Amino acid sequence: MTTSVTTPTARPLDTLRFDAVGPPEVADVVARHLRLLGATPTALVAPGREQGAASVELGGGGFADVEAAASWSDAPEAHGIGDEATVQAATGIMAVHGRRDGSPRGLAADFAATATGVLTVQGMLAALLAQARGGTGPTKVRTSADRTGLLVVSQYLAAAGADEGEAAELAPGGPPFTSADGVLFELETLDPGAWAAFWRALDAPADAIRAGWRPFQFRYATACAPFPAALHATTRAHGWEAVRRAASASGAEVCALRTLAERAAEDDGAAPWSLGLLRPGGAGRPPAGTAPAGTAPAGTAPAGTAPAGTAPAGTPPTPERPLAGLTVLEAGRRIQAPLAAHILGLLGADVVRIEPPGGDPLRGMPPACSGISARWLALNRGKSAVEIDIKAADDRRRLREMAAEADVFLHNWAPGKAAELGLDAADFAAVNPALVHAYTSGWAGRLTDAPMGTDFMVQARTGVGEAVRPHGEPGAPSLMTLLDVLGGLLGAEAVLAGLLLRERTGHGVRVESSLLGAADTLTAPAQRRASGGADPRRPAGFRHPLRTADGWVAPADTCAGRAGAYDLRELPTDEAVRHLRARGLTATAVTTDLAELPHDPRFAGSISRDAHGAPAVPDPWSLA
Repeated sequence: MTTSVTTPTARPLDTLRFDAVGPPEVADVVARHLRLLGATPTALVAPGREQGAASVELGGGGFADVEAAASWSDAPEAHGIGDEATVQAATGIMAVHGRRDGSPRGLAADFAATATGVLTVQGMLAALLAQARGGTGPTKVRTSADRTGLLVVSQYLAAAGADEGEAAELAPGGPPFTSADGVLFELETLDPGAWAAFWRALDAPADAIRAGWRPFQFRYATACAPFPAALHATTRAHGWEAVRRAASASGAEVCALRTLAERAAEDDGAAPWSLGLLRPGGAGRPPAGTAPAGTAPAGTAPAGTAPAGTAPAGTPPTPERPLAGLTVLEAGRRIQAPLAAHILGLLGADVVRIEPPGGDPLRGMPPACSGISARWLALNRGKSAVEIDIKAADDRRRLREMAAEADVFLHNWAPGKAAELGLDAADFAAVNPALVHAYTSGWAGRLTDAPMGTDFMVQARTGVGEAVRPHGEPGAPSLMTLLDVLGGLLGAEAVLAGLLLRERTGHGVRVESSLLGAADTLTAPAQRRASGGADPRRPAGFRHPLRTADGWVAPADTCAGRAGAYDLRELPTDEAVRHLRARGLTATAVTTDLAELPHDPRFAGSISRDAHGAPAVPDPWSLA
């Protein structure tokens, strides 16, 4: 791993400059992240430039220029995919998000565009990293929001195409719950005993308690939770303080839904990740993007040398696989860390999963393809695995030995667990000073009153539940795992930034990303509206698709008002789309059955099957 670019730097993109133009839903995300990583903008608005796609140029500092383009779709004219609404409709996001309500509905937040912006930055960082490692990296990065949407729903798509049915019923219903005094709240526990104790404390019927556990347990996988009505009736019979006491006594946790205005008032403006240089026996630097003025630049590795403790370079990077030759150890659970590692693997890294004795229990989570969980395959295909008992001293020693030869160690253990086990960044730095130690967390230690750091609790606490619903509707966190997915993408972005910073300084790096960072990234436009005194929520009826005789049609946001004037309920979906287009309106059919996506002409040939028969979505970038 030779260092070809050795300009003194405190952040991975210091001394580089960029130009970003295009739709603000994408371009603003890209521009903010490049600035936080150290690059200087040359222009953010270029009159006369094409605004249908985001265009980004990044270069300087001894690097060859990298160009990126982020479009809504590879073929927007043919299929009517030209903005956030139509991307959500075509890729199945509306269908999954709408399961709780019993019909497709759009997210009022620009989730696909935000994720596309993060993926664009990932591709550019990977290109620079390949250059810094002395290889041939890509100079052109292409992303599209429809490919991003397929990645976002990949777990749900895999489950829809599995050999068997879901583990829990797909039917309308789910949190949040409502107290007698009108407080909307989320409930969280991973323990069935705590679940039962919470409801018993509120005098819920025993049969409803038993029937409610399974849909609650699987709601992150099914995006719905058809609870017995008695559970909702139970909470409506008790005040908020009684609910809180029941949670405290049982070990469950509850969180009242916060508003976007409340989150905007407390937001510290921090970057969605932190990067800190590591030296054996020393502390990390302040987070990238938040270092105080006057911070001295970090040291630089001599040209042509590898940082101390780095394993010899393996397979050289190529434009198609810019991370080839790098090894990632991943000790991840559920979605956030496994998705981050999956992204790094798609870019060419060799990913080794650290699993408990007997293997990851989620391998057996239904539905299965060829005996392996389809959801697990969506996040973990292509990875190798090693079983390590982190509770055993010998196995922890073995893990440290593996880390001595790796480039990245990535985990999402509970807060403090890594340090307790002697597997924190400082512990690994003693055996590999050049390691990038990455932690994908819930809260990143930024909130003193934070509840359990799971997707739905973070949505509740940060106003996401309000952001994803238009004006006039009660806030409700999406049961689609929005923050786990966006948090995983930010985790991969942070690792790539850490690897590039390592190349430019010769030191290992500690990086941390979080679900809180994902929430703030997603709701940034709404928070800005709230801070300015405007209504942070989208108008009533925003991104509600239109009913047809046999399905649904979604107009583009700019066409929704005019499209809503037409009664399409007696027209077949294809004819309804043609009807709107003939009147100059952009619209596309809403995907309602994800199992049909591999045969959808809008994605012809892009969705394949893996070796186990599970649907596999295309890589989110084209690199050349």
